[in-house]
Amino acid sequence: MSAAELGRAVDLLVRQVGHWQQPRWAAVAEGGNVSRADLVHKLVQEVADLAADAEGEPRRDVPRLAHPMALPDQLRVVTADLVAAGPPEAVLAGAAALVTATRGAL
Repeated sequence: MSAAELGRAVDLLVRQVGHWQQPRWAAVAEGGNVSRADLVHKLVQEVADLAADAEGEPRRDVPRLAHPMALPDQLRVVTADLVAAGPPEAVLAGAAALVTATRGAL
């Protein structure tokens, strides 16, 4: 799994949700009991945790912004942080699997 493949997975998710307004973010995600915004924020946190681990830094909570429309940008930022940390390919593959699973649940 390359950084480019992870980037493609993130791009697909961002294209899917980037135009959503508040009602679509507030809807319940497929097969779950959380909102789509909650699900994507969870993904952002998971990718941020992978980046922190790869950098040897402590994990930090990703702030939950008032508007869920910022979530695609947050995902792009934490993904860039992960790629910049230069983790093993298995970590990139795990991140891409998380992105793909989240996209499927939306």
